[in-house]
Amino acid sequence: MQTDEKDPTPVRLSSARSRELGEELRRIRHHVNMSASATATALGWSLGKLSKLETGSRSTSPWEIGSLIGRLGADKPTRDRVLAIATEPDTGSFLRTHDGFPDGLVALCLHERAARTITAYEPLTVPSLAQTEDYAHALTGDRALVQARITRQGLLRRPDGPDTVLFVHESALRAVVAGPATMRDQMLHLTLMCGWPRVRARLIPAAAGFHAALGRPATLLTFDAPTRPLAHVEIDTVTVFQDDPDAVTRYEAKMRRLDALALSPGRSRDVFARWADVYDREAR
Repeated sequence: MQTDEKDPTPVRLSSARSRELGEELRRIRHHVNMSASATATALGWSLGKLSKLETGSRSTSPWEIGSLIGRLGADKPTRDRVLAIATEPDTGSFLRTHDGFPDGLVALCLHERAARTITAYEPLTVPSLAQTEDYAHALTGDRALVQARITRQGLLRRPDGPDTVLFVHESALRAVVAGPATMRDQMLHLTLMCGWPRVRARLIPAAAGFHAALGRPATLLTFDAPTRPLAHVEIDTVTVFQDDPDAVTRYEAKMRRLDALALSPGRSRDVFARWADVYDREAR
């Protein structure tokens, strides 16, 4: 394993939880506008040690984490949140409560930005990364959440953005959210997304029948080696993250099944466009 000459601790394979902890620490430091070198000097650490902590490739004691965030002047809610992450066991599975809205979770935003590929499925609605503002607001009733969701979606248009597959079940096309005008705009958005580089919106037709893979939502992210894939599932009050290899294998099998059930990108685009016409006539 690699080591830093000023910090001989071996660089370890990071986990989703350790990267989340590192990102929390980095955000606290940036919030007080303190440089990495000044922070390391104040604590008597090497710059390499702090860098490894902030990238999740080095472990340390909760006492040292407490010393770091205390030196940075973090408030009590922030200290409590970070220390809770630092002391929980790294089992390959963790959950994060929606203290506000799920789209702002550090673990979610950090890993979506770093992902090489994203594959997502939601059984009854259009996936979050493909929702229009009006559609998302009709589902959530929260404008702050909607803005966070739209900000998340910006990664799909980045030149270096992830290769993304969004599976949309036909039931989401038939379920009228907010009214025909909102549904028309949502269907048009899906149609246009089919032409975006690195994005494929794939329709799973009702005629495909039922399969266990269709019953629950899931998102699977992959990264450049050696970072392990990460799956996450959002439910009403928490999002569950898993990078345990056995769990990831099951999510990979689920996504392969969805791929087999879905129409091609071209045929999917035609169906989205037809539904846009249907809702456009109803909206007049």
